[in-house]
Amino acid sequence: MSAPNTGQALATVLVDELARCGLTDACLAPGSRSAPLALAFESHPGVRVHVRIDERSAAFLALGLARGSRRPVAVVSTSGTAAVNLHPAVVEADAARVGLLALTADRPPELRGTGANQTIDQLGLYGSAVRWFADVGVAEARAGAASYWRSLSARAWAQARGAAGPAGPVHLNLAFREPLVGADGAGFDQPLEGRPDGAPWTACLPGPRPPSDADLAWLTQRVQASPRGLLVAGDLDTDPEPLLELAAVAAWPVLAEPQSGARAGEAAVSTYDLLLRDDAFAAAHRPDLVVTVGRVGLSKALLGRLAPDVTQVLVDRDGAWLDPPRAASRVVVADPSLVADAVAKAIRPREDSAWQRSWRHAEQRVRAAVDALLERDDAPSEVRAARDLAALLPDGSALVVASSLPVRHLNVAMRPRRGLRVLANRGASGIDGFVSTAVGVALAHDGPTFALAGDLSLLHDQNGLLAGPGEAPADLVVVVLNNDGGGVFSLLPQASLPAFERLFATPHGVDLAALAAATGCGHRRLERAGDLPAALGAARAARGIQVVEVRTERAATAALLGRLARAASRALG
Repeated sequence: MSAPNTGQALATVLVDELARCGLTDACLAPGSRSAPLALAFESHPGVRVHVRIDERSAAFLALGLARGSRRPVAVVSTSGTAAVNLHPAVVEADAARVGLLALTADRPPELRGTGANQTIDQLGLYGSAVRWFADVGVAEARAGAASYWRSLSARAWAQARGAAGPAGPVHLNLAFREPLVGADGAGFDQPLEGRPDGAPWTACLPGPRPPSDADLAWLTQRVQASPRGLLVAGDLDTDPEPLLELAAVAAWPVLAEPQSGARAGEAAVSTYDLLLRDDAFAAAHRPDLVVTVGRVGLSKALLGRLAPDVTQVLVDRDGAWLDPPRAASRVVVADPSLVADAVAKAIRPREDSAWQRSWRHAEQRVRAAVDALLERDDAPSEVRAARDLAALLPDGSALVVASSLPVRHLNVAMRPRRGLRVLANRGASGIDGFVSTAVGVALAHDGPTFALAGDLSLLHDQNGLLAGPGEAPADLVVVVLNNDGGGVFSLLPQASLPAFERLFATPHGVDLAALAAATGCGHRRLERAGDLPAALGAARAARGIQVVEVRTERAATAALLGRLARAASRALG
């Protein structure tokens, strides 16, 4: 290995070491100070480079790639405000525990605080949102430099991957002196090579985290003694089958958010949000134990029923304090799938359960009422579009869902099924960067990829629709629920205020067909709800990014949600 200057030597070694650790993708936006990093990534045969015109889009693209591949991805920015634009994706990666390597180029120390162009204070720029921060320092041609850079890169990878704690974002700030490209006269005469045979400088792999004997014995005893238990699954990325097996052995219902992967099988209660809005049903179905895995946050009705006097156990690999109601009585720090598998094998199976039958019968009645109401006419609706989309996608598909109303519609209406991976940026639950995230998932996922967006989540990240220069666009079908504004606010008290439309609903009047054409995407508008299968088939066949627009009205959606709740109560008798 060789480099024409010291800065390029640093970049070359860093990229090579990250690739040895397992990095396969890097995202970047154009910039001058980051040129050594861009050139090093572009020249490495083991790294796929994705170029975007703005840093926020590049960062969320990296986040989507990391989600889809389940391995850290690098995002590169130049100095100044460019680095600030990575912050939203860093925050989401932190809250969602997704590996992200934020590599920010910087001016050397002698230019900081001098008013030099495009220079800000980048030290600790992302605060507590990162697992680890290092100001790498200006490259110098001295003995041991390559060892330092490789060790630092290996540590950054391990921290991002979760080998030394929760997975998440890592920030390396890299100062480069000029010349940024070409020879500097002296070159770099120190050895740059890494370990032989392509091995990482320092290997540190994440391993399984089994439950302690004390936690396992306690939880097994409580599950065995609790015939009226519930398994609640929120946003998480783990094998759901052990969770479903535990529910089957314990004869417990499963209340699972779509992105948990656990809304499957006979125990899944897909209408739990509607059931728990009914006071009589909730009072008659008070559990004696709740085991929760993942971040729960889509159903206010569920969170409202998790009272402190109900014994609740949180199971989390990293011991994250995922307890908005402040009601948990115990936190088990272990992989949820390992805990579920161990407990399922340790308890005696319940052959018959009036508790589970009651939940199942309620699910059947309310599911029938919901489906009948949604199919009463063929006018497109947001809730039906969400339900039908999840049901129509082929096995092996990924569905990326926007925060705000789309993911809530899916939670209310999606039937239990296997074979579909649902992802959502529910760490910080923002709508920013949604399109870029979905594109990243599409580029990483080995199968068809779809997205369910609101109109504001689409407009908030329209740059995500643009393919990088010289890159083929991802194959992604984006179903957009277009209610001309922020539909979620129509469900909140603000809807009664005189200034509601201007301050909260924010109608935009954007022609989504024109937007799709301007960004080189296909567009179809759904005229009837029953036309969705044909629209999805045509969009998939067209390849590239395709937009399927479902035009709705905010007031009609709010009214439909109210009718669904009333229909559920009537179905419960």
